[in-house]
Amino acid sequence: MFHAVIRAVGRHLVAATIVLGAGAGAHAAEKVVYMNDWLPGGDKAIPFYALEKGLFAAEGLDVTIQSARGSSEVVTRIATGTADVGSGGLAAFLQAKAQGDVPVSVVASAFPVQPDATFTVEGSGVTSLKDLVGKKVATATFTSSNVIWPLILANNGIDEKKITLIKVDPAALVPMLATGQVDATINWTTASPPFVRALGETGKKLKMLPWSEYGYDGYGYSVFASDKAIKERPEVVRKVVKAWLKAAQMALADPKDVARSMKVQFPEMDAKLVEEQFLTIVPLLDNAITKAEGLGALDAKRVAVTWEWTAKSQNIPLDKIDPEKTLNRSFLPK
Repeated sequence: MFHAVIRAVGRHLVAATIVLGAGAGAHAAEKVVYMNDWLPGGDKAIPFYALEKGLFAAEGLDVTIQSARGSSEVVTRIATGTADVGSGGLAAFLQAKAQGDVPVSVVASAFPVQPDATFTVEGSGVTSLKDLVGKKVATATFTSSNVIWPLILANNGIDEKKITLIKVDPAALVPMLATGQVDATINWTTASPPFVRALGETGKKLKMLPWSEYGYDGYGYSVFASDKAIKERPEVVRKVVKAWLKAAQMALADPKDVARSMKVQFPEMDAKLVEEQFLTIVPLLDNAITKAEGLGALDAKRVAVTWEWTAKSQNIPLDKIDPEKTLNRSFLPK
């Protein structure tokens, strides 16, 4: 299925040509390039959902969605003018800001909680991070979670040296946990559907230990815009944010429609899997924080905490940047 999706996306490009009315007074739609941080899937569905539901078109936007290979590439593409807006991890964005003053700003949050987690099996005896002492834990070699791992352990008084960490190819994580080769794996919560399926085949159940419950605070996924677009086309940025937030709210109300929508755009996709993937981000989008502050809100303290974790994980001085200056809240709904 993975290769089929790649073929469907072509050169990681999904284009939508919005044709507005041809009558008198009709205006050409504003062209916008949106950079998604990965290939299309249920957990990355919101911009595609906004596209298929006509939310961008309703705002007079002609949106092209492109797929990057990670959050860092999203920031680079926006900074160099390849894209106008996009979405990715806030930590990667802040790290890029610390390395050089990239002309990109955060315009909305998506996940006010972190998606990193430890996966294990119900009944394995691992009910908290402390239970991992003396155990084997597998992780993908290049996952961003690896830089946070030592910090989250130290934050919980756990000696990193007492846990055997095995770095493997991402494709090996599911079978290793399902067959008992390891006691746990490190993943984002959004990666859970394949684990649930594989474990279910052997009569086992997945247990997740979200790091957000162990002190790893801050924003995860966020929406970015180029400073050039903010300066020269502020109304376009405002419309993109409006459509994105509306799409998220609509998606939360009807996950099955998200699956239907993605299936329309990518016929090779498994609609059931897409729905399962989308459901993994529901707790990240709809939680106590978004209920209290509103979806998209950018709380100064939470942004500062995100920067603190990022700086510590990368050995960057805290005063390297002022995270507050990386934000532009003017496009959020009043």
